[in-house]
Amino acid sequence: QVQLVESGGGLVQPGGSLRLSCVASGRTFSMYAMGWFRQAPGKEREFVAGISRSGGSSSYADSVKGRFTISRDNAKSTVFLQMNSLKPEDTAVYYCAADSSWFPQQSPGEYDYWGQGTQVTVSS
Repeated sequence: QVQLVESGGGLVQPGGSLRLSCVASGRTFSMYAMGWFRQAPGKEREFVAGISRSGGSSSYADSVKGRFTISRDNAKSTVFLQMNSLKPEDTAVYYCAADSSWFPQQSPGEYDYWGQGTQVTVSS
């Protein structure tokens, strides 16, 4: 079992930045690729970014490329999502998830464990 706890969400103005964190406990963190997903009201959960077990490979949704950066610290069992140039359409609940694959997948169904989510609201 892996337990995931996200933090760092909040209210930010358009153009602002936030840094989300997700701390894992339980099994060895470095055995999992990690992903960030988001879900807005009335919409399906969508892939935002993913990072491989070692941190050497990452992928992003087209909508966040150039604005968001995913990273991980395996020594601290933590994955981060740095979000810059935020837009109102980035408003959603953000979830981190763990996948036992080597590389991150974009389908939510591929992930084994999920956090409880953290709300991000971008509004003036």
